[in-house]
Amino acid sequence: MRPLSPRCSWSSPSSSSWASTPSSAGRPAVRDVVVSGAGDGPGGAAGTDSSVRDSSHGPGRRQRSTIGAAGGRRRAADGRTRRSGLGLRALALGYLGLLLVLPVGLVFWRTFEHGVSPVLDALGDPSVVHAFKITGIVAFWTVLLNTVFGVGVALLLVRHRFPGRRVLSALIDLPLAVSPVVVGLALILVYGKFAPVGGWLEARGVQVIFALPGMVLATVFVSLPLVVREVAPVLEEIGIEQEQAAWTLGAGKVQTFRRITLPSIRWALAYGVVLTLARALGEYGAVAVVSGRLVDQTQTVTLVVEERFQNFDQTTAYAASVVLAAVAIVILVVINLLRPEERAR
Repeated sequence: MRPLSPRCSWSSPSSSSWASTPSSAGRPAVRDVVVSGAGDGPGGAAGTDSSVRDSSHGPGRRQRSTIGAAGGRRRAADGRTRRSGLGLRALALGYLGLLLVLPVGLVFWRTFEHGVSPVLDALGDPSVVHAFKITGIVAFWTVLLNTVFGVGVALLLVRHRFPGRRVLSALIDLPLAVSPVVVGLALILVYGKFAPVGGWLEARGVQVIFALPGMVLATVFVSLPLVVREVAPVLEEIGIEQEQAAWTLGAGKVQTFRRITLPSIRWALAYGVVLTLARALGEYGAVAVVSGRLVDQTQTVTLVVEERFQNFDQTTAYAASVVLAAVAIVILVVINLLRPEERAR
């Protein structure tokens, strides 16, 4: 058999493409062969190597060997990546299952193991109803105060440069590092009956500690960074160009904030508000210190759960816990519904 020329070699149609012109006999005459498939995956590389093995020599063979080795390394790397992903997935699911899903699932099961009627009777207890009322009031004022404060401080940190800006930014994150129990003790030292500020307020008929104002202050403190840390990155991202354009057209500060800034940060603000609400409903440590745990006066739902569980009233403790867990699940669903909207924006 006569050897093929270096520019023309026979291969399967899947690994080579032909450029031909019709001959006088009506059959295509080979003009050139363009070898393809070097980067078309494992099959392409192997097909190219086998199709030109008999007709290529020297540098061409070394190039094909290099391509084949690179494909093998890529397949090995892909295999290691898949195995690593499966291992991390199993670790994450196992960790969450043992720490979150199993305990919360057992609480739901123990709550309804004797039916729904005992749960409804427990939730109808006047002390429990009063605790839910107090929890709602504390959560409302916490969300309101931290929303106003959070948006204002985010605008101050992002839109202005002043001495001590970094110190203020660090102080915003302080509640995340301090124990809630320490927060409660610190508030007692400032607003207690025998403290300077607390004594001055009590002399004017305003009781802070062991009353509703102290519980609101403690909850506001522990949830302080949530709105700020959600709004500030969005303000940095959108810049100030649109606001400057509005000012150039004669808009005032309030009008610019209402028409330009607020629509731009609405999803981040909503996410911060939801997080603040969840934190306020579930707060225990700081509230337990400043509230005094007075039954039918300063008890929140978390305090009722702890008090009833220690007194062996497990039905009421489980029922109140299930309500808090259900609210947390609803909030989690709302957060996950807000996240895609924020990314799409």
